[in-house]
Amino acid sequence: MDETVRVYVGTDRSQILAVKVLEHSIKRHTKLDVVVHPMLDLPIKKPSDPRNWQRTGFSFSRFCIPKLSNYSGKAIYLDADMLVFQDIAELWNIDFDGAKVVIQEEIPEKHQNTQNKLGAPAKRKKQCAVMLLDCERLDWKIENIIDDLDRGEYDYDTLMHELCILDEKEDIKCGVPFKWNSLEHYDENTCLIHYTDMATQPWVSCKNQFGYLWLNELRLMLKNNSISMSEIQQETDLGFFRPSLVRELKYGQMIPGFLQPLFGKSNEALDKKGEFKPHQEVYRLKKIRKKAMKNYKESQLIN
Repeated sequence: MDETVRVYVGTDRSQILAVKVLEHSIKRHTKLDVVVHPMLDLPIKKPSDPRNWQRTGFSFSRFCIPKLSNYSGKAIYLDADMLVFQDIAELWNIDFDGAKVVIQEEIPEKHQNTQNKLGAPAKRKKQCAVMLLDCERLDWKIENIIDDLDRGEYDYDTLMHELCILDEKEDIKCGVPFKWNSLEHYDENTCLIHYTDMATQPWVSCKNQFGYLWLNELRLMLKNNSISMSEIQQETDLGFFRPSLVRELKYGQMIPGFLQPLFGKSNEALDKKGEFKPHQEVYRLKKIRKKAMKNYKESQLIN
């Protein structure tokens, strides 16, 4: 009997439909038995130091995977803002070579430059947004990890970007190629595109040059009844998706190529008229975090 591929996806409520699109793209490219687990609203304690608070509603979720897997077998971690184009068996079958986790290789230099892309960092850094985990050998307990953050054993950046809770030489293998976490890039070799720049994710912006790939997946889901237009409209009504999305799904492919720029501009105008603001909850919490960080810093100076 074939092994079940367990995929745990970090998400918040605003991206739960994006998880469905990701799941659809995974399953239609593989013959393996795949089970996708959206990790939504896990009970994770907030660190006492606001500098160590989660940057999204699910930043720490990946550390819950071994426990969610009953510390057995292996699992894949993905973010919700992704789309798959090749058989996930290739990712699933990467050899651990004695390590406990497999994360992304160093990003090729040509993909580090963001060329002043809207909403992008000045330079792309290696991420742990795609991970292969040996759950049997990971004794992670999120409450202990947060406690160590509170004790100052490490900080948010070293935890999230360096996985400092593991031995760098013995436990971590940098073996996930860029094509399996292709940051805002797509070509004939891409296996997984990561819409990592929140401001231009296809469901919140018309300005992503590779957004059409996500829209095409969504159109396919509408065609095979994996999703309904009413579900998409509901996300729009809740303010999670841009107002122009339904219009683009319905008419985008009918617009001649030379009129596409004009169609895009009209969609942007529709979103602006609707006063759409992407990821409102994330940015609301970011403001709270920044204020808390300022207050925390001032209190430390006083003490």
